[in-house]
Amino acid sequence: MELTAVIEALKLLKYPCNVSLYSDSAYVVNAFLQKWIMGWQKNNWKTSDKSDVKNKELWQELLELTKIHNVTFIKVKGHSDNEFNNRCDELARTAIKELSVN
Repeated sequence: MELTAVIEALKLLKYPCNVSLYSDSAYVVNAFLQKWIMGWQKNNWKTSDKSDVKNKELWQELLELTKIHNVTFIKVKGHSDNEFNNRCDELARTAIKELSVN
């Protein structure tokens, strides 16, 4: 879900932007900061152990969005009293409750 959230957020932007993207998902952030995604592309979307990259289509979509927007990925520690991360958790919990009621 973290990957989808990042994609959907970037898709909301109407024109190319400089984006500081904060996430508590080490997987999403490290894919860019540690250049995993570049290795996956180079290796035909295979991981270092030669298995298929999971959610390849989502990673490809995110990669295309990072070509439109100048995205800086910033890792935040989850559940560590970060104001914005806490707000995101609150919004997600509220949305889940609303979906389960409807």
